[in-house]
Amino acid sequence: MTQKAESHVFQAEVQEVLSLVIHSLYTERDIFLRELLSNASDALDKLRFEALTHADWLPSGETLGIALQANPDARTLSIADNGIGMDHADLVSNLGRVASSGTRKFVEALKEAKSEGSPELIGRFGVGFYSSFMVADRVTVETRRAGSDEGWRWESDGKGEYTVEPAPGLARGTVITLHLKPVEDDDHDYTQEWTLRDIVSRYSDFVEYPIQMEVERSKPKLDDEGEPIEGEYETQRELETLNSMKPLWTRPKADITSEEYADFYRHHTHDWMPPLDTIHFKAEGTLEFTALLFLPAQRPMMMGEGQNPKSKLSLYVRRILVQRECEDLLPAWLRFVRGVVETSDLPLNVSRETMQNNRQVAQIRKGLVRKVLEAMGKLLKDDREKYEAFWKHFGWTFKEGLYFEHGDQQVAVAGLCLFEHSSESGWKTLAEYKEAMPEGQEAIYVLTGQDRATVEASAHLESMRRKGYDVLFLVDPVDEWVLERLTEFDGTPIRRLDQADLDLSSDADKDVLKKKQETASDLLKCLAASLGERVQEVRFTDRLAESPAVLVEAAGAMSAHQARMLRHAGQDIPEPKRILELNPDHALVQGLQKLHKADAQSPRIADFAELLFDGALLREGGAPQDPAKFQKLLTELMLASLK
Repeated sequence: MTQKAESHVFQAEVQEVLSLVIHSLYTERDIFLRELLSNASDALDKLRFEALTHADWLPSGETLGIALQANPDARTLSIADNGIGMDHADLVSNLGRVASSGTRKFVEALKEAKSEGSPELIGRFGVGFYSSFMVADRVTVETRRAGSDEGWRWESDGKGEYTVEPAPGLARGTVITLHLKPVEDDDHDYTQEWTLRDIVSRYSDFVEYPIQMEVERSKPKLDDEGEPIEGEYETQRELETLNSMKPLWTRPKADITSEEYADFYRHHTHDWMPPLDTIHFKAEGTLEFTALLFLPAQRPMMMGEGQNPKSKLSLYVRRILVQRECEDLLPAWLRFVRGVVETSDLPLNVSRETMQNNRQVAQIRKGLVRKVLEAMGKLLKDDREKYEAFWKHFGWTFKEGLYFEHGDQQVAVAGLCLFEHSSESGWKTLAEYKEAMPEGQEAIYVLTGQDRATVEASAHLESMRRKGYDVLFLVDPVDEWVLERLTEFDGTPIRRLDQADLDLSSDADKDVLKKKQETASDLLKCLAASLGERVQEVRFTDRLAESPAVLVEAAGAMSAHQARMLRHAGQDIPEPKRILELNPDHALVQGLQKLHKADAQSPRIADFAELLFDGALLREGGAPQDPAKFQKLLTELMLASLK
């Protein structure tokens, strides 16, 4: 007597839960295949483990694997495995109750039995299977459990009910057939070879079992002697393996050649250049993970920053890709590092798209950062030329760590930074700068600007050259923000040359400057009045040697260079009020003093004030507030000199 199909109602308010799975849980529809392949891999793992005590369940010589079969005409896609399979109770328990995972129960049972050598399984939440309904309007599961002669067929449209009926004659394992929804404009066609091949390559390339599919290929016809017949072809069907099954990071470092590392890097990043350095290690202890990281040799052409720069590491859990760019694994200032991290200990949320346990993630992140910094430190020490080439591409990104990190971590980052400097071309670390400081120098002096040419021509360097002090050039956009946090290195303060409170004078020099300022106080007030809101003060300085004037920043004020960058980025930043410092020993300033003494009301004093201010502004990379007026004044001055 033939047994009739049983109809069952889903448990756990299935319509609401399925709606969540189908419409909200996953952000990409392609994920369904990753989930089903993951489940198939788990089933194969279970069989392999159970066969240790039930040898007849896995005959000698049988190959374990997963097969995909697509039928474009019938609009079906099947995923088959010859794993552990399911019986009637498994089907009702595992597929009839959302979030009831057979895998989770299996793992819990192994823990209770304290089994050794248990497989690492990823399907722990019992909802991955239901992602099938994102792309299918009906799903059929045919399965027979190892050790049983009874096969079963499960079927549902995901709307509240499912049926279970006997299915005699099935082989051991499971076949899931998706009756696919019609293809819409923005959908992938999951019956097409290239679509399936791409998804497998992206998400399941390192599953340790072969994922195979029968494909059609056009090949030359052969004659009776097996030679190709010119111009004649025939369509043949052949079985192809879609995944590489070669997770390089699981192999011992000693067994991997540099060429293999380079090939993996190119495959993973699509960067045609070999990596500059490879970091391959396994962390053991309470939290185990393996990492294969690469320092690129140059900035990739397509390395867009976007609005949310983040880590480029891929996270695998038991060889299944969980997140392609997992921003929690490395801080954004190390986003140039590429590679993969695999762990079997990390709890995931139900969609496997974000990580759940921040404490464990923080442990992995800490270990990865430490290893990257160690590798960079070794490269800096052992191959300075390579490190400097690397720094030109990624130094501006790495320096963001000086702003975002604190304490020992900031110190470690600071020790690996390179800076251009005034004494010669090339680069210096902060430690090298400090070691070369002459006796009597009490600070590390820095100057920011838009590029080396601008800062190298700065009037601020005049006093440094006179004293024989070197100056570090900070010309990356991030440097203005870095200096808000990096205020000292190894106990030595870091001082900006463009700050008004820079103190480089002896007491005797200060007394001389004070007397000169008192003598010219009326002129200085007149100049300040002419410039109005553009300046906070006009005063004499002894920081200049050849130049007549320089602009400096008041204590606590935003630098002019930073304000210019923010305005260039579209922010409405007002011009900061500057302090105009004049060289009292310069012939131009002394001529102004004579002019003011002869005629304090001369309109030429205001003109000279404008020219001095705008000239100093131009020299630091700025632009006159009124270019037309600046040109007019300059023209009049030149004409007057020719009379």
